[in-house]
Amino acid sequence: MNATKVAHEFSNLVREVRKKHTGKGPEQIITRFAGPWAICEMKGNMTNLENFMSQTEEGKRMIHATRTEFIKKIYEDPELVSKFEAIVNAKLITIFNDFNIDLDTAITVYVFDRTLQIEEKPTH
Repeated sequence: MNATKVAHEFSNLVREVRKKHTGKGPEQIITRFAGPWAICEMKGNMTNLENFMSQTEEGKRMIHATRTEFIKKIYEDPELVSKFEAIVNAKLITIFNDFNIDLDTAITVYVFDRTLQIEEKPTH
């Protein structure tokens, strides 16, 4: 599998899922592969409401708690999980995610059951 093509396909699916479930997809996604992991760094995630809420510490706490738990719930859907598994041809074991409100940056690490066979594009 070509790493650039797979990363693009993976990122597009992540954007589609986030937009559908949170009302706004990330403005920028970078997907990297390392061993059994697909790591997505997402910038520009917050909705207008979340931007307003983030003006207080309590609002930041609520956004962080809600987003991190909600994202975990999304990936309990076997149909959705199968779409990610099809892209990398491996079984999804778990995800880890975190969200930095001040940077409006989220990281999700998708952990698969084996090292992903993603090939870097040959250089000449």
